[in-house]
Amino acid sequence: MMRGLPAAVLRRAWAGDGRRPGWAVAWMCLLLWLVAAGAPAVAWAENAAHRPPVPLLWKVSKGDAHLYLLGSFHLLKPDDYPLSPEVDRAFADARRLVFELAPDEVDSPDLGRKMMQAGLRKDGSSLRQELDAPTWQKLQAYAARRGLSPELLQTYQAWFVGLTISIAAMTSQGMDPALGLDRHFMQLALKAGKPAIGLERADEQIALLAGMSPEEQRQMLAEALDDADGDAGQTRRLHDAWRRGDADVLWKEMAQDMRRQYPALYRRINVERNDRWVPRLERMLQAAPSRGNAMVVVGALHLLGEDGVVEKLRARGYAVERVAPQGSEGSGDGERAAARQRR
Repeated sequence: MMRGLPAAVLRRAWAGDGRRPGWAVAWMCLLLWLVAAGAPAVAWAENAAHRPPVPLLWKVSKGDAHLYLLGSFHLLKPDDYPLSPEVDRAFADARRLVFELAPDEVDSPDLGRKMMQAGLRKDGSSLRQELDAPTWQKLQAYAARRGLSPELLQTYQAWFVGLTISIAAMTSQGMDPALGLDRHFMQLALKAGKPAIGLERADEQIALLAGMSPEEQRQMLAEALDDADGDAGQTRRLHDAWRRGDADVLWKEMAQDMRRQYPALYRRINVERNDRWVPRLERMLQAAPSRGNAMVVVGALHLLGEDGVVEKLRARGYAVERVAPQGSEGSGDGERAAARQRR
């Protein structure tokens, strides 16, 4: 069971997923660490029948110093392994690994406790008081179909319930946080004796969630409930696009609606975090001649579009190239996603 989620909420396998692009899905993709982090890494068996995913991999260079940027999907399937040779070579060339959260924080029991505390209502109010009648009725029906108590859900914040619904929907479709790309490379780094650090702290990510406005929380929960009765199309489209390395589709599906409907939220969870990361990544590049090249593994959306880390580093004068198998659909450098954002 995923650390950070109430046991009773995940007692059953919740089903369903989205049919339309929504910022709740992007929320989930960006901050999935907080509910998937406690999943233990698992071994995978090489599957020769499946082609490796086309990586969302960029190489940022300054002279002989390199920084690899790899776009992660935080839940994956056994068939998504092995990875492509390009990714293996990038890992071999890197002397250190960088993630959104450091491995020791991801594995800390404090992470689950902090997440639970942030998600609980502490002011004596109930979730029902915060929701409009249609959303509350949908939540009651959702809980009834899955044998859950609506009274239990009343003790949690709307963002927590909405995020839990979105995550559980993905796991019900066979996606496994223990197989996420981040977890995979954390284990590889540990085995190879390569140091690994985080770009931010879990407290910062939790604060982003807890700091959502009441309107944003209600919208997130309403979208999650609407999507829960779907046909898994949204998860499948995102996963397929990630496997193809299709930056344009991922940008359109994950970010476009959120940026248009909730620009302030989009800035907080994507743009401002990217802006904080870029100076740290620059310092890693500057230190590479003495400390070695680094490989950065973060949620894919952080690398895409004009607001993504890739374009921000390119704008600062670094040489940036997309690394992908020749002739693959994802062999471009992601400029389509950036151009789409500018329109």
